[in-house]
Amino acid sequence: MNISNLIIILVIAVILIPAIKGTVTHMKGEGSCCGGPKEKAPKKRIAGKPVSKLKVQIDGMHCDNCKARVEKRLDELDGVVAKVKLSEKIAYVSLYKEIPESLIRDTITKAGYEVLSVEAL
Repeated sequence: MNISNLIIILVIAVILIPAIKGTVTHMKGEGSCCGGPKEKAPKKRIAGKPVSKLKVQIDGMHCDNCKARVEKRLDELDGVVAKVKLSEKIAYVSLYKEIPESLIRDTITKAGYEVLSVEAL
């Protein structure tokens, strides 16, 4: 083995190790994929009992950033508190005032995800 082969192997190793580490992190849903740095959805609380609750099945969420993005966008709506279960790809949405289902669907769609179903709980 000559020096040039050794250098090539070293360069490939330097490139592959971070790539493999990043792939493993992404596949575990812990990466900051889907739009850059990690997002954190602030916890929103509303006093009183919800008027209704929805279970929304969402396609396209891959990581904690996706989860935080959906929660954040839904929580920006007046009278809405959302909790997303990434492993189930479901958003549990509590409505504290009458809000059309279409607004919930449109908000999730505008965030870049697909609503597969909405079920009243």
